[in-house]
Amino acid sequence: MEKDYQSVINSLKGKIELIISKYEQVIADNQQLNQDLNICREELKFNINKTKELEDKINKIQLAEAFKLSSTDVKEAKQKIGKIIKEIDKCIALLND
Repeated sequence: MEKDYQSVINSLKGKIELIISKYEQVIADNQQLNQDLNICREELKFNINKTKELEDKINKIQLAEAFKLSSTDVKEAKQKIGKIIKEIDKCIALLND
């Protein structure tokens, strides 16, 4: 009878050791996953900041391009005004003759 108890006790010891071993493995896995999560959070913060910086650069470039277009338009407008003034001067000269 004592041998039966001993075998049951040994079986329970083996199962308890296996459970403890699996528990320790789960703890280690959990710690690794937490480290990975923290790394991912930091990368996410970095990428969000980088995205904001790039969006700001895009906005600045678009604004600069808009000013370039408007300065070209101003140049063309000045040229057209200059031509119109020359035509008006010619008309005035013809009227004075």
